[in-house]
Amino acid sequence: MGLARRARAVAGEAGHCGGVFDVDLMALLSREVLRERAAALIAEACAWSVGLSDQPHHLRRGGRLVATGVTMGVRAAHGQPLSGEEDGRLELGDARPGSFADALNALAPDGTVYAERFDAEVVEPFVLQTCVLAAERARDTRRADWAELLDELGEDGADLVEVVRLGEWEAPLRIDAEHLVLAALGAAPLVEVEAEGLPLSLVRAAEAVTRAAAASAPAPVPNDDLAGSLFLAQAALRAAEVTVPVPPAQAAQLLAALLAAGLLLEEVPAVLPHLPVASATLRKVDAIVAAGGLGY
Repeated sequence: MGLARRARAVAGEAGHCGGVFDVDLMALLSREVLRERAAALIAEACAWSVGLSDQPHHLRRGGRLVATGVTMGVRAAHGQPLSGEEDGRLELGDARPGSFADALNALAPDGTVYAERFDAEVVEPFVLQTCVLAAERARDTRRADWAELLDELGEDGADLVEVVRLGEWEAPLRIDAEHLVLAALGAAPLVEVEAEGLPLSLVRAAEAVTRAAAASAPAPVPNDDLAGSLFLAQAALRAAEVTVPVPPAQAAQLLAALLAAGLLLEEVPAVLPHLPVASATLRKVDAIVAAGGLGY
C-alpha cells in the first residue's frame, strides 16, 4: 500500500536529513546504518501507533486538562484536529487534522503529548540499537580507527552501549530518525498508519507478554545489607502510579518515586534488578543515575 512505498522512498533519502554536527567515523556509520534500517523504523512507528484511535481525546482549557468525551479516532474521522494550541511541539503545530503527526501532538491523559511517549518507546531504543550496530561495523571493518576512537574515549570496547553513550552519537541521530518518520508518515491519516502497523503490533504484544513473564520470575534473595533499601523500593513502587513491569517511558517517574521514598541515588542501581522493571528501563535509570540524577 502507499505507506510501504513511502517507507522505501524515505529509506533511500535518509542520508540527506538531520542537523549540522561534527562529522566523524561513528557519525557517518550511524547515519549509514540508520539509512539501511529506515524501513524498519517506520514499521516500528506504525506498530506503536496501533490503538491511538481508541484513546480518549483531551484538550487543555484554561490551564486544565479536559476530556472531550470522544476518542481520538472519532475526531480524526470527522476531520477535527487532535492537538490543541496550548501544548505540543512547534514543528508539529501545522499538522493535518487527523494525521499521524497530529496524533503525536495530541495530549495524553497524563498531560504530556504522545510525541514524548513515541520518542521514549520507539525512537530512543531504535537509535541506541542503530548506534551499537554502527559501532560493531566500525570495530569489524575499521579496526585502526576503532582502536583510536576507544583510546580517545578511554574505553576498552567491551560494552558497546557505554561506548555509544560516551561518544554522544545518539542525540543527532534521534533528530534524523524523527525526520525520517515524519517524512514518511506525518501527513498520513492516523487510521491508515494504524492499519499498516497492526501485524507487527501483534508480534510486539506477544513479545511484551513474554518479557512480563520473565520479569515476574523470582529474583535472587538480596543480602541483608540491601534488605532495608529493597523494602523502601517495593513500597515506593506500590505507591507510584506506574505500569508493572515498569516501561522505559516511566524510568524517570520510577526514579523520582524511589528517591522520594528515602533511597539514596547510589543505592538505586543495586535495588533495581530486584524490582519488576523492563531491561530497557534498567538501562535508562542507570543512565540517569550516572548523569547525576533528575537534576533537582
